[in-house]
Amino acid sequence: MSDARFDGALELTEEEMRGLGYRVVDTLVEHFATLREKPVTRRAGRAEMEERLREPLPEEGMEAGAVLDRLMRDVFSNIMHLDHPRFFAFVPGPGNFVGAMADALASGFNVFSGAWLEPSGPTEVELVTVDWLKELCGMPDAAGGLFVSGGSVANLTALAVARRARLLDRTAGVVVYYSDQTHSSVERGLRILGFIPEQLRKLPSDKDHRLDTEELRGAVAEDRAARRTPFYVVANAGTTNTAAVDPLPELAGFCREEGLWLHADGAYGAAAIICERGRILLEGLGLVDSLTLDPHKWLFQPYEIGCVLVRDGRLLKDTFRVLPEYMKDAEAAGEEVNLCDHGVQLTRSFRALKLWMSLKVFGLPAFRRAIERGFELAEIAEEALLASPRWEVVTPAQAGVVTFRYVPEGSPSERETDAANLRLVERIVADGYAMVASTTLRGRPVLRLCTINPRTTDEEVRTTIGRLERLAATSTP
Repeated sequence: MSDARFDGALELTEEEMRGLGYRVVDTLVEHFATLREKPVTRRAGRAEMEERLREPLPEEGMEAGAVLDRLMRDVFSNIMHLDHPRFFAFVPGPGNFVGAMADALASGFNVFSGAWLEPSGPTEVELVTVDWLKELCGMPDAAGGLFVSGGSVANLTALAVARRARLLDRTAGVVVYYSDQTHSSVERGLRILGFIPEQLRKLPSDKDHRLDTEELRGAVAEDRAARRTPFYVVANAGTTNTAAVDPLPELAGFCREEGLWLHADGAYGAAAIICERGRILLEGLGLVDSLTLDPHKWLFQPYEIGCVLVRDGRLLKDTFRVLPEYMKDAEAAGEEVNLCDHGVQLTRSFRALKLWMSLKVFGLPAFRRAIERGFELAEIAEEALLASPRWEVVTPAQAGVVTFRYVPEGSPSERETDAANLRLVERIVADGYAMVASTTLRGRPVLRLCTINPRTTDEEVRTTIGRLERLAATSTP
């Protein structure tokens, strides 16, 4: 099809649109239906991808079906499937088909979710869905929030609100506190907002990898004595490394006494509060001043959707609202809400739709059961590990995460054991059956399973452990 086929309107005929749409939906249905049969990892080298995809700007158009064929052959055939039931690395993105279709609708209607003037319906859906999350997390009615791209921007947004509300953006001499298990996005956000290394207190975590309240108390006292200004504490509501939850009630009490802002990074774990085990684990979550959670993790949505909640919702607007002359016509009146005034983005996609639609279709009990399944699968993995002398469980199963080390026969040195575990990651990636990654705890590499995909079977977990052991046994330095 040459460029003469199209005029400048960039349109397909109704028949062509239906044909492409049906093919895309059929392709996605096949992906969901056959995913378990595919290898988890398939990665090409840069040279191969350059050869496949490097080309000049197209001066002639192609038939849309041929472009889709090219995508399937050269692009989607070279990805790691984070939604695969045997993807256990990092934090999986299980997704769901309803959420994927919601994203298609949001893109198809090309919704701009910045100001009430354009998207009154979508804005109300976001307000309602944020209120659902507030309720689930135990935040007060006065709390506010919005959907962002993910935990990194949510953490950045919460920090910006606190800096504005408590410091009027003046950061000289102030100090921020967090543990050595806190996600790197917090430190990145601090750097973006102008904090220098001397203002960051990374405290050693306790034996359970939690922020130690006594360590924090001592650091704050030391800084006050040195005439610095303690300002902000980051608590973890489910660390990436081990799913550890910091002592939220204790931290909330201490921060109230000291006049400190308490932020909880719950990007991984906060969603677990919707089930009974998670509610117990996350006691005190509703006491924080701000909170991050990622529905594209343990609420099973397609990327990207993160959420930030702030205890006093008015502070979002106080921090971010700027009204230029070209937005006067879109200025919110009365009860109307312009979400662009509550965060960094003016141009915002309709991220709320996928979570709203998924909750409406499946209902909260289905999500509750899906999260409980993540707890159970990690415990099944721990049981399988303990059944073999070749494995050492480093941190027991909690909130969908278990960490462990392979122990080779013959009493090797710690250095040799470290190397064996790191080689094992390379072997499992090359094998393709499952994906398992490493992390570092107390200076030693460990393997880690994150089991939050509700479509994973018990047998797939056990088979993955067995396969890891066979790969390790045949691995040589």
